[in-house]
Amino acid sequence: MREGKQTIRDEDHELVFLCKKGEVDAFEVLVKKHQKRMLNIAYRMVGNYEEACEIVQDAFISAYRSMKSFKGKAKFSTWLSAIVINLSKNRLKQLKAQLHRENYSIDNPVLAKGDPASSEPSALERLEKRDIQQKVQGCIDSLDDEFREVVVLRDIQGFSYDEIGNLLKVPEGTVKSRLFRAREVLKDCLKHVIGDL
Repeated sequence: MREGKQTIRDEDHELVFLCKKGEVDAFEVLVKKHQKRMLNIAYRMVGNYEEACEIVQDAFISAYRSMKSFKGKAKFSTWLSAIVINLSKNRLKQLKAQLHRENYSIDNPVLAKGDPASSEPSALERLEKRDIQQKVQGCIDSLDDEFREVVVLRDIQGFSYDEIGNLLKVPEGTVKSRLFRAREVLKDCLKHVIGDL
């Protein structure tokens, strides 16, 4: 019985082939090529830059270790994105559990949120832009995981519905439904925190 072993060739095919042969330089090229996009996915999923950096580092380590098992049934970037999403989900669970534990500790002082004062004077427009970005990210953070991931993948990263379905292992209709519901929740949240745009 023949199995459907269809591989997808993409622009990273040669680099992946070289990585499988043990050429570390080829993997460095893949890291440089994809690190910004992966960082953006992780940041949008967890809402914390330092955590996102750790997630992406872990994702590249995981991808490097698993490279020989990569079958090429999806683009390398899609496979890597799936690793980042899974690690982001795991980190979110850890962070939520940690936050839950910390909320009930009487020994921990309350930490003030916000950036330390900068020595560089900031313009009013930069502050307003940062405030809006924080409010948008706050609304994204408030979404349930299944809604957050489709918004990040479709509206921020530009993946197709089919690619998102493959990444999340759900039908395309489910992706569209989740995206519709997520956008409605985001719209309501943004109206609440920003007002009419």
